[in-house]
Amino acid sequence: MRRPLGMAVGLAALLSLASPRGAFAGPPFITDDPEPVDPGHWEVYAFSDGALEGASTTGVGPSVEVNYGAAPGLQLHFIGNLAYDAPGGQTRQYGLGDTELGAKYRFINPGKDDWYPEVGIFPLVELPTGDAKRGLGGGYVAAYIPIWLQKDFGDWTTYGGGGYWINPGTGNRNYVYLGWVLQREVSAGLMLGGEIYHATANTVGGSRSTGFNLGGTCDIDATFHVLFSGGRTLSGPKSFTSYIGLQLTI
Repeated sequence: MRRPLGMAVGLAALLSLASPRGAFAGPPFITDDPEPVDPGHWEVYAFSDGALEGASTTGVGPSVEVNYGAAPGLQLHFIGNLAYDAPGGQTRQYGLGDTELGAKYRFINPGKDDWYPEVGIFPLVELPTGDAKRGLGGGYVAAYIPIWLQKDFGDWTTYGGGGYWINPGTGNRNYVYLGWVLQREVSAGLMLGGEIYHATANTVGGSRSTGFNLGGTCDIDATFHVLFSGGRTLSGPKSFTSYIGLQLTI
C-alpha cells in the first residue's frame, strides 16, 4: 500500500471549520486510497497533527492509528487520540479526544495491465469519547461514507475521491469532503507528493474550505517509516496544518 490515515478524511478541513474530532484518512495526507493492508499484516502509526488559525491552535497528539488486514480486500481501522485546543487568549485544554473506528473494503482490484482503477469504500465512525465542552471532541457520534479510487503509473501514483459526513449536533450540518493526491517515488524509499481538497460548510452559517498539503514518506528500513506533511487553506478560514508520524509495518 502507498502509506503512504489517517490521516484520519479531512482533519485539516475539519480543524479549519469546527472543533477537532481526530484524524481520519490516509497519512500523511487527508485524502485516502482504496488499498487495504494485506491479510494478516498490521500498520501502526504514532503521530501528531494540528492546525494554526490566527492565534488559535488545535489538533491531536500523541495519537495512535492501527490498521489490520482482516481478510483479502478488507482492512479494520482504529484511531485513539489525545487532543488539544488552545483558543487565542484562553486556557489551553488537553485530554482524551474522540475515537475513530472503520473498515476499508476494496471491491475492484485490477491487474497490473488493466486500464481501470482500484476502487474501495472506507466508512468511518467517530465516537464522542472527548469532552466537547472543553473543545476536545465533537460531542456526537458522526460518520463518514466515502469512495476512493487509485491508479499507478510506474513511479507515479494518483488517488482520491470523497464522500458524505453525517455531522449531528446543534449548529452543525452534514457536509461533503473531496480530495485528490498525486505522488511520485523520487528515489528508493522516498515518496513525495501533494493533495488538494475541498469541504463544504459543516456548520450552519459556516463557509466552504479549499486547501492543499505537500508531504511524503521516507523509509528507514522495511519496518519503520517516517511520514510528514504541511499545508494551508486557500479559501474559507485561513489555517496552516501539519502532520508528523512514525509508521510500523508488520
